[in-house]
Amino acid sequence: MRKIIFALSLVLSLFIIVTFLLGLKTKKIYDTIDLTGKPIPNLDLNLLNGDTNFNTQDLKKNKFTLINFWASWCAPCRKEHEHLISLNDNKNLKILGVNFKDKKSKANQFIKELGNPYYLIVSDTDGKKSLSFGIYGIPETILVNKDLIIIKKYIGPINAQDVKTIQKMIREE
Repeated sequence: MRKIIFALSLVLSLFIIVTFLLGLKTKKIYDTIDLTGKPIPNLDLNLLNGDTNFNTQDLKKNKFTLINFWASWCAPCRKEHEHLISLNDNKNLKILGVNFKDKKSKANQFIKELGNPYYLIVSDTDGKKSLSFGIYGIPETILVNKDLIIIKKYIGPINAQDVKTIQKMIREE
């Protein structure tokens, strides 16, 4: 009986050690580099202040679209908002706001307070559709061209340097 218990303990210990070592070798850094150069998903999203749907295929009308995932409860979203406002003047770029896991009233208050850089705001109240874009936290922002191919993805709030990079990319294409 002791030999059986010893053998089972040894097998269990080896299993735990091997599982732990394999876990150490897995890539833990959230990386979306694989998304660049790929098309965005074809999804229907509800307009924040309307009863109609918006399909991502409608973005083909724009030369470039910056898709910004944000929420009223997100402090870094407040920080980046002024930079989104500064991009709003560019005729080659439209900014689509995706309100993420938020209440409509709070989202509208956020926009009223800080200004509206978006040509359209859609809502993802449960966050499930945003996962299709590779969004796991906010703010995150995706730049796509008229073919709906992802040119660049920004994780975290965009800053003044990101604004310059975006402006340069949309001038070059």
